[in-house]
Amino acid sequence: MPITLLWAVDVYGRVYSLSTAGQRWQRADDLLLELKRVTAGKDRCWGIGCDHHVYLNIMPSETSVRYREETYENQRWNPVDGFTDTLLPTDRWPWSDVTGLNPQPLHSFQLPSSSWEWEGDWYVDQSCGGEPSQTGGWEYAVDFPANFSPDKKWNSCVRRRRWIRYRRYIAQGTWAKIPLDHPRKPPLPLCDISCGGWEMSDQSGRYPYLWAVSQQGQVCPREGIHPRVPEGSSWEEVEVPKEVSQLSAGPGDLLWCLLWDGNLMVRTGLSLDSPTGTSWTEVESPGKEIEALHVAVGVSVVWVVTKDYKVWFRRGVNSHNPCGSGWISIGGEMIMVDVGLNDQVWAVGEDRGLYFRMGVTPLEPSGNGWIPVSAQWGSRKEVVPAHRDDCEFGGQLTEATQGSVLSCTDSDSEVGPADPQNSTTDTPVLEAAAPSVVPLGGADTPTSPLEADDAPSSSKQELPKPFIPASDSFINSLVSDRDKTSSSQPTITEFPQEEVEEKAPATLLPSPEPVGHDVPWMNVDLEGAEAGRNAQRAGPAVTEGGAAAAAATYSLETLETFQGVGEEDGPAWTWISGGGCDVDTSSQISWLSPTGLLTSSLSLTPVQSAAWSKQQQQQQDHREQISKKPLERSNSVWVRKGSLRWWRDWKPQRWVDVGVALEQSTRCDGRKDSIFFVYYTQYGEKKYLHVFISEMTALVPVPRDCHYSFAVYTAQRTKHRWPLVLAAQTEKDMNDWLCLLSDCCCESRGITGPPSRQAVWSTTSKGDIMVHEPSFSLETTANTLPCDQMFWRQVPGHLRCVESNSLGLVWGIGWDGTAWVYSGHYGQQPTSGDAVHQTDVRSVHVYENQRWNPMTGYTDKGLPTDRPMWSDESGLRESTKDNTHPPSPQWSWVSEWTVDYNVFGGTDKEGWQYAADFPVTFHGHKTIKDFVRRRRWMRKCKITLGGPWQQVPPIPLSDVSLMPCLAQSRMEHVPVWALSDKGDVLCRLGVSPQEPAGSSWLHVGTDQPFKSISFGGANQVWAIAKDGSVFYRGSVSPQNPAGECWYHIPSPPRQTLRQLSVGRTSVFTVDENYNLWYRQGVTPSYPQGSTWELISNNVTKVSIGPLDQVWIIADKVPGFPAETAGAVCHRLGVGPVQSKGQTWDYGIGGGWEHISVRGNSAEAPRGSLPAAAGSPRSPLPRRIPSQVNGNAVGV
Repeated sequence: MPITLLWAVDVYGRVYSLSTAGQRWQRADDLLLELKRVTAGKDRCWGIGCDHHVYLNIMPSETSVRYREETYENQRWNPVDGFTDTLLPTDRWPWSDVTGLNPQPLHSFQLPSSSWEWEGDWYVDQSCGGEPSQTGGWEYAVDFPANFSPDKKWNSCVRRRRWIRYRRYIAQGTWAKIPLDHPRKPPLPLCDISCGGWEMSDQSGRYPYLWAVSQQGQVCPREGIHPRVPEGSSWEEVEVPKEVSQLSAGPGDLLWCLLWDGNLMVRTGLSLDSPTGTSWTEVESPGKEIEALHVAVGVSVVWVVTKDYKVWFRRGVNSHNPCGSGWISIGGEMIMVDVGLNDQVWAVGEDRGLYFRMGVTPLEPSGNGWIPVSAQWGSRKEVVPAHRDDCEFGGQLTEATQGSVLSCTDSDSEVGPADPQNSTTDTPVLEAAAPSVVPLGGADTPTSPLEADDAPSSSKQELPKPFIPASDSFINSLVSDRDKTSSSQPTITEFPQEEVEEKAPATLLPSPEPVGHDVPWMNVDLEGAEAGRNAQRAGPAVTEGGAAAAAATYSLETLETFQGVGEEDGPAWTWISGGGCDVDTSSQISWLSPTGLLTSSLSLTPVQSAAWSKQQQQQQDHREQISKKPLERSNSVWVRKGSLRWWRDWKPQRWVDVGVALEQSTRCDGRKDSIFFVYYTQYGEKKYLHVFISEMTALVPVPRDCHYSFAVYTAQRTKHRWPLVLAAQTEKDMNDWLCLLSDCCCESRGITGPPSRQAVWSTTSKGDIMVHEPSFSLETTANTLPCDQMFWRQVPGHLRCVESNSLGLVWGIGWDGTAWVYSGHYGQQPTSGDAVHQTDVRSVHVYENQRWNPMTGYTDKGLPTDRPMWSDESGLRESTKDNTHPPSPQWSWVSEWTVDYNVFGGTDKEGWQYAADFPVTFHGHKTIKDFVRRRRWMRKCKITLGGPWQQVPPIPLSDVSLMPCLAQSRMEHVPVWALSDKGDVLCRLGVSPQEPAGSSWLHVGTDQPFKSISFGGANQVWAIAKDGSVFYRGSVSPQNPAGECWYHIPSPPRQTLRQLSVGRTSVFTVDENYNLWYRQGVTPSYPQGSTWELISNNVTKVSIGPLDQVWIIADKVPGFPAETAGAVCHRLGVGPVQSKGQTWDYGIGGGWEHISVRGNSAEAPRGSLPAAAGSPRSPLPRRIPSQVNGNAVGV
């Protein structure tokens, strides 16, 4: 990993950098530099000085920054002088740019600033068009402007040549002042700057951009920033609707601004073609009553600090959605934050310490806690005496007095009071920075006081004058009220400058900042000083090297000589910038750890040692409290991103490559909120769709153009019959996204574990198993839950139909007739043993169509109005053997194409069915009026899945029914009736909640094969024969599970029934024409009923629950003829008095095959209202006014 820098500024304007490969803060070489704010990029750092100028620091590199200046010399030919610089009045300038519009004589080129130098003089470019030329660099043309070439022709009247001169940037590694814009006045003074844009979308690694804010609230981007022009050229102003106080630009195309009123504003339309954006969008502050204080953005994240020092994270931020979608509160109390590389977050805490956000990853951009930046302070400087090579520290050691204590500050420190009795010179001394003295560092071979006295005083030289802060320095303003006095303490022996540079200076350990004090200037405790004098009189304390431990007194000039001496331990920070610090979760950075680096100390006097130890302990406790406070549990954001394909909602409908992101926020109390984003581009404009996970109602795999596709439903999209259809590249990707989204949906609704006993089961035409967890409001007469708001989740497996009851028994039948029983344990997740490999086989059909003509008979040459000669069953879509694929990529072919003779209506010996025309009912024999024919081809495919299903061998089934019962029912054996694939009636024995598969089959005799059967309340068994007639099984009881005989029930007039369902007291059936019928007069004394009543049409399947609730699968939804057949519908108004219901409520649709509500016995609690005096109480609900029977088509 490359070595990068972290930049920070303290409250005195001093700039520090911290290397990822180091352990110590390094102050800028320019001690006179004072900056207010800095902003870093990958290879540079910008800053605003206290003089309101902008400074730039470019990281040193092996490649120098060079810029080529060029100008063109233009000449015209005349008969007297030949080619000369005397041009026509209409010609370009004699010296100009390549266009000839701007004059550029050689003497007009000046260096932009002192940070540049010329590499050489002007010279002529001898190449023409990149190829060497023998013409001295001249290019010829007929006239200006024209195409120039190195070939001189007879009509070449003008010529030009290019002059080149290079300049090199020489200020790398130093802070260089950006020159003012001339002649245009710059937007000064500036109050904030931000660097970004080097990872602009679609073309990463482009040029960085710099944005600035003036004190008048103007936003000004820096123009002309280029790798060869790092300083840029000029400031441009961008119009803003309100005054801006601070801004932040991300590495990509995000730019957020903080307004003076505390709200936020986002710049939209940022791109390489439009680097300044197009428009502004205002965003409210996270707190309704608390204004924002600071904003910082990254590639796809936005962090905000409000005036109560709370940290907020903006969710849903993306280049397609720069405004985001909502705020999440994050733990920690900070005064500012900064987002660096890899969206890592740095902050300045309320305690003026620096912090780093742990755990920030692309999957969890909000991180999981704050840790302090624990790097060492100061720099080691050694001072070697002039005549002793083994002497590390030269200077007179004195006792600890209040006027001779070393300060924590550097050249900006003030002068302390002097002792009038011992004052012999006017040399000022530094005031103490803390109640305890600062320990002085020594080398391994320290110098004794006697050796220090031997140093000749004549070697003292004049040192540079101390730095006096300028009038506009806020450091000077902080200490301007302090009096400067002289000190009488003897100074350290000074040495020639040459020797100081050759030898390493003495080590000076910084003093820890006193806990609970913000001002670093304090007087020394006089009692401690007196105790120090007494201790020294008793006997000097000797260090390990033999030197006496005491406080040293420096002159101010001497301290100014040594860079880094007097810097305080842990300064009060005001700004941090990590835009150039390359750190991620895998980085091994020594100063990014929960516990900071400890600094070793030297020997002290007893009183000093006690004070030092106590202060260290207080500081350690304070740091632990500070470090623990941000690490408290806070909100977090988790993001999963990927790439899918989207079936576009508008015409022309086609697959579009999109980016998707699932963003989940976790609150302090554990609640989670998730949003699903789809990012796409339309006509070059970035847009997005978003769906709240709490609003998703179903995730259904759908067959679509042989893609691994699935549909996302919401209540709104269900009403409009237009789900969000997405497709993955592989089956694994699709399953991963389905599992992830489904888990988030269940988690947001508090659904855990397998389906409950009251669940509503359903299957799709694709074979997917869907489950809905019902609530009491699902069947209430008032405020019924709308069908389109029902949440469906998928259960692993593949079935054609499924039946259940409220005791937890669930049976299913595959497309190949295999019977399966659900083996999942209710209330807990299925174990690994419950998941078995479930296989299913189904047939795919195509139809071969032919028309008869007198010449050739039946042929595949049809009329122009006929259906395709190879089509699906409807004849609307062409389907040949070659272009027909399995239902989804999960299926695989297991057979070849064969003619299917098992077709409704029968076939001849070749499998043909005949009719007079398309589309008319086909029959299996040819007549003289039959001019068209068709036959069905079949090919089998197989799927293998894992799911909590147990196979029930060995008889293939076509239908199954379980006895419905109430939730409080207790049954030792549950009646289960079924039909074999040959139409035989079977009764399963030994079925119980403990043994859901039962033990054996009991055959029930019939006169003909059956095709539908249903077991209702009070041991009612109804069935439909293959010819459509209805039968009722009598005398069925627990003692006689097979009953005694069949009773024939007349069918509706001229109707052939196909499927029925029996509830507690209701019987509904569906005929071949998709009409729904209700059996009237069913009572316990007369269970066969009396007559049939038509309820509705457009019904393919019906399911009656244990409370007589009515649910169907509708063929079509009114108003949406293009939707795939199969929609879930609920009959409203069903009650004890109105058992037929009143109207339909349409739910999810588009390929739903079967539904079972026979396990939903959850009755809504009935409120006990106080009755009037003398009035009887009635258990029946209020009767709803009768209405005309609803029609599934007409609603």
